[in-house]
Formats: sequence, structure tokens, C-alpha cells
Amino acid sequence: MLNIKYVAFAFCLFITFQTASAQLGFSHEIGVIAGPLQLRSDYGSREDSKTNFGNSGFGIGIVHYLNFSYRADCNCYTTDTYFNDHFKVRNEISYNKTNLEHLGEFVDPSKTSVLADQLRGHKGVSKNLDIGTQLEFYPLSIRSFQAFSYRLAPFVSLGVHYTSFTPEVSTTYENPNPLLIGNVLEPSNFYSEWDPGSVDASSGSTWSMVSSVGVRYKLDKLSDLMLDLRWQYYFSDWVDGLNHQLEFNKSNDWLLWFNIGYIYYLD
Repeated sequence: MLNIKYVAFAFCLFITFQTASAQLGFSHEIGVIAGPLQLRSDYGSREDSKTNFGNSGFGIGIVHYLNFSYRADCNCYTTDTYFNDHFKVRNEISYNKTNLEHLGEFVDPSKTSVLADQLRGHKGVSKNLDIGTQLEFYPLSIRSFQAFSYRLAPFVSLGVHYTSFTPEVSTTYENPNPLLIGNVLEPSNFYSEWDPGSVDASSGSTWSMVSSVGVRYKLDKLSDLMLDLRWQYYFSDWVDGLNHQLEFNKSNDWLLWFNIGYIYYLD
């Protein structure tokens, strides 16, 4: 139910952007993006290559742009200002999913301890639904790019996203010596060195900061191909369903997402 409300809110916000920008005469672009990502979370060791490449996922999204260099109401260029010719506003709805497990030195086959077995059995899934806005800066002229003065238009961006996360957690490890807590036997199936409550698969939401660098390639008058490398930092450490308090847990969850997009000019 949370996700349905979230999508409905996103759709209403998109319509509001469309209506407001139409009144101001801005033109629109719409597109789709998709590509692989790496979620840097509390699973495994952050700097370990096996962890980073093993805990990879995939993301898809729909993007909408406000193009200030061209007016939709008169099919003409806007006033020639630096902002109009070098900035676009990007609105986005996206979804990503990553299967997670503990990889690297602590679960190496040579490790035969109970702690290693607990880590091997622990699995997770990170599922995130995003809506947000970014301001994209193009060092080269947007007008000249649209007029085919050059085929490539690099850009950088910065923005804020709101994220609804629904992690999943499971384990195949069964502790042969469960703990007696009160009158209830509680099996310590997760890593025993973590504080109680470190594993929590509750759904939630958070804000995140998004920054990217990319390039557009002009296909024809009304369409572009886009390559984009994103860094997204969540203001929560529960996106993956794990927030242990060991000393090397120094930052919140974040991801790297390389996506390919197709952009179509509506006006």
C-alpha cells in the first residue's frame, strides 16, 4: 500500500511540473534509463572487490526534463541567458534491486568458525523506489547541441531524491545452542558479534543526495542517447536491512549506478 501511494504522489508531482512549465513556455523531454549498479552496504567489507562486484544489482527509471533553451508555446528559442543555455532540470522516478550476501575475507573457505558460518548463511535483498529532482549543468551550449554543432554534450548534476526502501533478510544458519531470553529460546542465527537489533527488514523511507556525471549523444533532431554514472548517498543505514555497530561501519548505505538512457524531445 505504501508503494501505491508513493507512485500516485509521484504521478501527481509529475503532472504539476508539466502544468507549471507549460504555463511558462518551457519545452519537455522524456526518457527511460536502465543499467547495473553496486550497492555499498554493511554486507561484506566495503573496500573488498569481491563484495563490491558480487553485491551488484540493476535499476530502471523514467526521466523527465525541463529544457529552458526552447519555448514550447511558440516553437522558438528562449531569451539567450547563461542559465537557459547551460542548465536543465531532471525529474525522475526509478527503482533498483540488489541481492546481497557477505563476501570476501571473513567468509573465505579457510574460515571454519561459527562466526564465518553465520555470515555465509546471511542473505538479503535491497529494493528501493526513488523520486527526485536534479539540476544538470552542460558546459557546452545546449542550443548548439540541439542544432548539431557537435554530437556529444557532457554534463554533471546534483540533486535530492526521496527513497522508499523495502529490504528482505534471510539466513540458512541454525544455531545449535540457542539463547534463553526470559522464558523464550532465541536462536542467534545472525552474526554473534553484532549488537541486538542490527538486523531489521522493516520498510522505511529516507532522503538521499544524488550526483552524476554523463554525456549525451545526438541521434537525431528529437532524440538523444545518454550515458550516466551516478553516486547516491542515503541519509539512512537501514536501506539494506542491516545496521551493525562495529567500528568499520563508518557511513550510511550508498550506491554507484551506471545507466544508459534514451531521451525523446516532446516539443
